[in-house]
Amino acid sequence: MTSPRIIGVIAVCALVAGCQEKASQPEPIRPVLSTVVAPLEATSLAVVGTVEPQFKTDYGFRVLGRLIARPVNIGDVVSKGQALAAIDPFAAELAVRSALADVATAQAQLANANATANRQRTLIETGATTKATLDSAEQSNSAAQAAVIRAQSSLTKAREQLSYTKLENEYAGVVTAVGVQVGQVVNPGQTVVTVARPDIREAVIDVADDLAGVLRTGMPLTVALQLDPRIRVEGRVREISPQADPVTRARRIRITLDNPPETFRLGSTITTLIPGKPARGFRLPATAILTEGGQSSVWMIDPAAKSVTKRKVQVVTNDDGSVDVVEGIEAGARIVTAGVHHLKQGQKVRFEEGSVS
Repeated sequence: MTSPRIIGVIAVCALVAGCQEKASQPEPIRPVLSTVVAPLEATSLAVVGTVEPQFKTDYGFRVLGRLIARPVNIGDVVSKGQALAAIDPFAAELAVRSALADVATAQAQLANANATANRQRTLIETGATTKATLDSAEQSNSAAQAAVIRAQSSLTKAREQLSYTKLENEYAGVVTAVGVQVGQVVNPGQTVVTVARPDIREAVIDVADDLAGVLRTGMPLTVALQLDPRIRVEGRVREISPQADPVTRARRIRITLDNPPETFRLGSTITTLIPGKPARGFRLPATAILTEGGQSSVWMIDPAAKSVTKRKVQVVTNDDGSVDVVEGIEAGARIVTAGVHHLKQGQKVRFEEGSVS
């Protein structure tokens, strides 16, 4: 009778001792993946454009005519005063000859009228002529003088019209376009040759209307050569088109380049880096977000205590699956990035140092 009781007591004591041992065991430390958050950097957008001259001239004739010469082609380097094109001068030359003949006739008539007036002045002194005859001679002399002036003006105009049959370059530059071939009839004002100054170049890009709102006149930008992005040059926004193109809905931006190298040739393709709006918040993977009852939270690690604390946050989800935390944490905070559903407030964790997002 005694033995069974003793055995029972021993069993109960052993069970109680086992429970005390389990209760005294420390909570296991959970290993976690984590990251130290850093502020998002402002993004930049690369926009493709071309190198164009800031100054260029479209040359055209002022008069109608058939093109008989155009000694320049696209890419030719031309000097100041060099001939660019010519139209048939035959009609203009005839007009000059006719004007010269008119001047000669008017001058002969003036000489005759002047001689007549002088003779009448001599005769009036001796009474051999009348005052009316003298007045008529002097009027004829004045009319002849006016005729000479009119003929000389016509000659000047005819010579000017003759000069319009030739196009001469006004400054040293490069031919960038030709619009008419030899033999074609050219209308007044029609572009025949385009010459650009290669010394002052600019980058020209077309951007969406919302992106144009980020830019300001005088704003510095970096422009890179597309063939070799290592070749870069600084520039400043010179002009922002006030209206969008009705077809493309884009606005043209002109950027003056500061001392561009020779590799930035006219027509070269370039890439302009446009800074975006300043980023807000901190980028985290979606696995770092704990959502309960419509409220988003993260587990923030206390590096000293090596424990976690739940922190409510406001987030914005990105297209790539990542999440931007815009409120609730500060730069430098260490956040758990995986296994957030298996943690509890104040739980001890183990993490690796040095991970930064």
